[in-house]
Amino acid sequence: MEQAVTPPENQSPAASAQRPPLRIGLAGHSFMGSIHTQAWQSAPKFFDLPLRPEVTAVCGRDATRAGEFAERFGIARVETDWRRLIESDDVDVIDICVPGDLHAPIAIAALQAGKHVLCEKPLANTIAEAESMVAAARESAGRGVHAMVGYSYRGTPAIAYAQQLVVAGRLGTIRHIRARYLQDWIVDPDFPLVWRLQKDRAGSGALGDIGAHLIDLAAFVTGQRLAEVSALTETFVTERPLPSASGGLSATAAGEERGQVTVDDAALFIGRTGSGALASFEATRFATGRKNAIQLEINGSAGSVYFDFENLNELWFHDHTLPAAEAGFRRIHVTEADHPFAGAWWPPGHGLGYEQTFIHQAVGLTRALAAGRAPEPTFDDGAYVQQVLAAVEASAADGSRATPVPH
Repeated sequence: MEQAVTPPENQSPAASAQRPPLRIGLAGHSFMGSIHTQAWQSAPKFFDLPLRPEVTAVCGRDATRAGEFAERFGIARVETDWRRLIESDDVDVIDICVPGDLHAPIAIAALQAGKHVLCEKPLANTIAEAESMVAAARESAGRGVHAMVGYSYRGTPAIAYAQQLVVAGRLGTIRHIRARYLQDWIVDPDFPLVWRLQKDRAGSGALGDIGAHLIDLAAFVTGQRLAEVSALTETFVTERPLPSASGGLSATAAGEERGQVTVDDAALFIGRTGSGALASFEATRFATGRKNAIQLEINGSAGSVYFDFENLNELWFHDHTLPAAEAGFRRIHVTEADHPFAGAWWPPGHGLGYEQTFIHQAVGLTRALAAGRAPEPTFDDGAYVQQVLAAVEASAADGSRATPVPH
């Protein structure tokens, strides 16, 4: 995990500009494309990096919209076919920010062509696709070409510090993992049928969109992976208005055509890790009033940690080795220079936000590539999450009490 570094204001801007470029070709330019581009452009301004990230090209199906995006972010070139990015001599990294059905073909083609890859989560739509991506990544690694899956919440300083506490043994033997991801953005039954609600595009619903983050965070913080799961899923609104002709998110007028929702709206599952810890997970986009509540609690024999992304600069820690008279959960404001990532930013107490998690992701990838090592999380990590997603869907479909997670 990245540690605090000397702020870049202590280095010469000229020296930074002379460092070799790391040229990024962006596939996709909607919400994720925007946050990824902002991250690439901000990373060298706050972190001392061995390479200088530059977004040199962006690809989108609509040339006009892609052009507007490029102008807004100062990107020199626009493509409408992702294959042109892979063929480009001025691209070193393909950054995949498109729906899940395109992850596998773009990532595999890029790796085979000698381009490094950053792929948004979840890794793929199916286990078969994920396995093909892992195979391509393993083969390319032998040629010095690396791949990373974008589980950006690992870059939250409080989450990274929780992982350090576990590694240091401060929690002892891990016994319970509790994880929840709560949103409410599709509660309105007239919210349109966007691609995230279509299985052929997204793979799954709340399970893969936000539940995947929980699966990855639990494994990252505890170092343990699920061995079996038992699950329930539900789709509360089965039909929705088709999106407007312009592609916007405004619902169509009453009485106009509606389409079938083919993914879950919510998923609940329990599980057991290979080391015997019990785990519970909840992912829903129907938790009215919750916007982006990622909650993770780990209980061990020697202590516990609790995190809620709605207060993302705080980690609650209980040291069970203290005398009962002084024990209890205490708040750690994770903004000190000794905390992961925090030393590159503002003075203690000023706090970071959502965007910094992606900047930290860009920093980690840049440093790994410069060092010639595999960045984390790897495609293997992404494939593990895909295996859990598939096991959850299988359990929910047939009502099985325990569906093994293959490794």
